[in-house]
Amino acid sequence: MVIDNREDYRSEWAAMTAISKLFGMSPETLRTWVRRTQVDTGSRPGLTTDERARLKQLECENKDLRRANAILKDASIFFAAELDGQTRK
Repeated sequence: MVIDNREDYRSEWAAMTAISKLFGMSPETLRTWVRRTQVDTGSRPGLTTDERARLKQLECENKDLRRANAILKDASIFFAAELDGQTRK
């Protein structure tokens, strides 16, 4: 509604304020939704909703892999020390 009725108001913020009152929400909530829609449709630069979800998934996966890598590194140090101790006896 904001995008379609923008020309009826003196500014985009005025449109958001008036329309948000119709739906019983804050203008800031509506502004966030409008910006997200603009990014998702390509009329505004930024990461789309799908790209954000994929980025979040990759960050979680990266965190898990770093944790697993640290565990494997500690285990290899432990077993290397165990083997080194056995050869000296």
